[in-house]
Amino acid sequence: MTTALISGPTIEPVTLADVKAHLRLDTPDEDRLLQAAIVAARVHIEAVTRRCLVHQLWRIYLDEWPEGRSVPIPLSPLIAVNQVTFYDVAGVPRQWGAENWRVDVSASPARLIAKLRPQPALYDNGIEIDVVAGYGVSSIDVPAPLRQAVMVLVANWYEARGMVGHEFAGAIAPPGFDALIAPYKVRQL
Repeated sequence: MTTALISGPTIEPVTLADVKAHLRLDTPDEDRLLQAAIVAARVHIEAVTRRCLVHQLWRIYLDEWPEGRSVPIPLSPLIAVNQVTFYDVAGVPRQWGAENWRVDVSASPARLIAKLRPQPALYDNGIEIDVVAGYGVSSIDVPAPLRQAVMVLVANWYEARGMVGHEFAGAIAPPGFDALIAPYKVRQL
């Protein structure tokens, strides 16, 4: 199973204004640095928790349908499955209609369940599942502890810039960061 980001978030879980207020900054001198740090912090938190914080479109590639009828969706929280596509031996895509499957978001991880087990794909990555994941389209949809974790991480990186080597190792995960994200970590498939 391979996943690829098709369309990333259009917003971040916290705004530049949020971070500047947290850092007590009121000049635009560091805005570009802080914007980059916000994106990096979101990506880091998404990697550590295995959750998408804000609305994102992903494609899951499968070589074949797993045994049984269900495919675990490795992206959380799952908002929707948009489409399922199978490619035939000639490489022609065939849409597999929504009447053939259902989504179980109460499972952990969420899963796509086929009404009948489909025929296997005819070559590598011959099955594509397009999904939308994230807490929602607004930063307010993201749980407050995860938004706070972004700000804590950005602040720590901002204050630790210029440190190198062993000094910086402790600056990666500031005190309290792990406690903020711990309840949101998804188990690995």
